[in-house]
Amino acid sequence: MPSQVKPISLTAAEPSPRYQLDIGLDAPTWDQYTSEIASFAPPKIDDTYFRIKTSEKVVALTFDDGPVSHTATLLDMLKARKVKATFYVVGNMVRHRPQMLRRMISEGHEIGNHTVTHAILSKHSRDKVKRELQQAHDQIVAATGVAPKTMRPPGGGITKEQKKWVFAEFGYPTIMWSCDPMDWKKPGVSVVAQRTIQGASPGGILLLHDLHKSTVDAVPTILDTLLGQGYRFVTVSELIAMDES
Repeated sequence: MPSQVKPISLTAAEPSPRYQLDIGLDAPTWDQYTSEIASFAPPKIDDTYFRIKTSEKVVALTFDDGPVSHTATLLDMLKARKVKATFYVVGNMVRHRPQMLRRMISEGHEIGNHTVTHAILSKHSRDKVKRELQQAHDQIVAATGVAPKTMRPPGGGITKEQKKWVFAEFGYPTIMWSCDPMDWKKPGVSVVAQRTIQGASPGGILLLHDLHKSTVDAVPTILDTLLGQGYRFVTVSELIAMDES
């Protein structure tokens, strides 16, 4: 990991509902949290999440497969509404737009690992999976100075055994989703918005793809409607920390 990269300050971002995660090259993985580095009891972290149990009206908005050119437009939309999201980025895309990842971090968003080549992990050996995740991890750190804390397998393709191994090896919980509007099929802006809004529920994880412009075009309606319904948007790490189960 390049030693010259400096962690980016998050002073402008709102704090987590329960605590502020440490960031930077030396950021601990979930299983390394102790009372020595936190004044609270750390949450119990599972190896897989589809949603969390909570009485609060919160959701995690997640975007896969970027960054791409119109991710900048998406960031503008989020900033205007003071909404935080989690971006599961592909390592081979990161190297073309490192400045966009730095903007994500500076505006309070979270970045997760989505492999380096968008490989379907369930089809590959342990060595291949390790390379996919490690190379993407290193590219994210090189671009931002911030280590990702979670991962999402492309297409949801991962076995139970792989989830356990990835958690043990990297400290990454596998983040799935509770709502998939199937935006990758490009059903149209209004359909993506309607499906996402209808699929939102307290503690849910919403899956979208900033790879598709039609998805980005649906975001204002999604945000404005859910905000109007009283929902609050948090990052995936913040959502996990709120788990009441």
